[in-house]
Amino acid sequence: MVGTMEEARIPGYFKNKGILITGSTGFLGKILVEKILRVQPDVKRIYLPVRAPDAESAKKRVETEVIGKELFGLLRETHGKGFQSFVDEKVVPLAGDIIHENFGVEGAQLAQMTQEINAIVNGAATTNFYERYDVALDVNVMGVKHMCQLARQCPNLEVILHVSTAYVVGERQGVIQELPFKHGETLREDDAELRLDVDAELRLARDYQRQLAGDDAEQKNERKAMKELGLARAREFGWPNTYVFTKALGEMTLAQELAGGGVPVAIVRPSIITSIQKDPLPGWIEGTRTIDAILIGYAKQNLSCFLADLDLTMDVIPGDMVVNAMMAAVAAHASPPASQRRPAPAHPAVYHATSSLRNPAPYAVLYRTGIRYFSAHPRVGADGRPVRARSVHFFATVAGFTAYMVVRYRLPLELLGLLNLLLCGLLSRLCDELRRKYAFVMRLVDLYGPFALFRGVFDDANVEKLRLAMAPADRAAFNFDPKTVDWDDYFYRIHIPGVMKYVLK
Repeated sequence: MVGTMEEARIPGYFKNKGILITGSTGFLGKILVEKILRVQPDVKRIYLPVRAPDAESAKKRVETEVIGKELFGLLRETHGKGFQSFVDEKVVPLAGDIIHENFGVEGAQLAQMTQEINAIVNGAATTNFYERYDVALDVNVMGVKHMCQLARQCPNLEVILHVSTAYVVGERQGVIQELPFKHGETLREDDAELRLDVDAELRLARDYQRQLAGDDAEQKNERKAMKELGLARAREFGWPNTYVFTKALGEMTLAQELAGGGVPVAIVRPSIITSIQKDPLPGWIEGTRTIDAILIGYAKQNLSCFLADLDLTMDVIPGDMVVNAMMAAVAAHASPPASQRRPAPAHPAVYHATSSLRNPAPYAVLYRTGIRYFSAHPRVGADGRPVRARSVHFFATVAGFTAYMVVRYRLPLELLGLLNLLLCGLLSRLCDELRRKYAFVMRLVDLYGPFALFRGVFDDANVEKLRLAMAPADRAAFNFDPKTVDWDDYFYRIHIPGVMKYVLK
């Protein structure tokens, strides 16, 4: 239950608190670590489990992949020469992995950590849409189980925040409410009898992997077979890919493991996360987000067509806004330790960190600002000349796109292949170039097509209640209201330059 935060401002909550953050080497994780350290230098300790063989390697990994990033420039400037000692005092890198019990942390370190933790933020995930099923289950489901087991050992734990994705709802249409999944729920509305059993899915993946390991012929294709299994299971229950399916399973696991446990649980479901809008570094981004693959393809002139309805909404939200909502949810839901606690709600609170309802941005905005940006800032080709911004053909239906790809690429490729044989490989370079462009577009459409044709609108009533409960000073410092974003200005002035600088470098 969200109470008023007028008296206790958000930075005040984090004072003298022990925070465990998983997924700190990821995009959101880094933004969260930086923001906590910047707004509340009196945080007690931030524990960061990272995959590493030993403590020294974990420390090095956090230094290079988290603290060493440009994102921490403002914090580094603020603390000057004392920056390193400040970080050493506040940040505790742990050699661990969420796929292991207690994240692989043992002995005195585990004892100290469990005593000190007041809040857990679970941001670790594998976000590969078509990940191996066993790997996706290990991270997105077993990782949640292990986090819950660890939570039960923390006597001073006040709140758990779990980062999911808005697209756990699959390809639903219309207004989508902020509701947790019911145990066993599927997205197959045509089959009311179908039930989803998380433990059965874990067993299935393990058994199938053992079966492959015992078959010499199958071992070579193990990776492909495990990927195909994940996709088949996702589609069996109504989800479009392994990623969103296993994230839904993770949410179900969280609710089941912590039911009646007394610790308040909040789930934040962001939509497509984009670069930082405001602070500490506008435009900063890491990795290729969903829509950025399209931008990069366009910038490199590899993208001549795409499957997208320009009138449909692309639900995007800047990374700093997601983190602001996460911190607000942590502060709002935290309750005193178990001895002074009222019973926690039976179901997790769900928050959509999204923009489609309150400030929808159609795909046309991305296309319009992209053309404008690359016309004003043309990329330079291999010959040293500016590359002219070209238009892209967009198709609003799968049928129209498929027909175009056959006529534009498949038939010419087959004819060119035959001609190349007759000319003893003289046209090999041209064939390879055309094949590469065709494969690039098809891969993009396979991965991102479902998002480009997504017709759902995410309700954000819970997020709005959370925002309205905040003190005025917090609303400014922890803004997550999508209505405050001018999308044309954001994409043209902040996001596209950020992608060019930090992703394409």
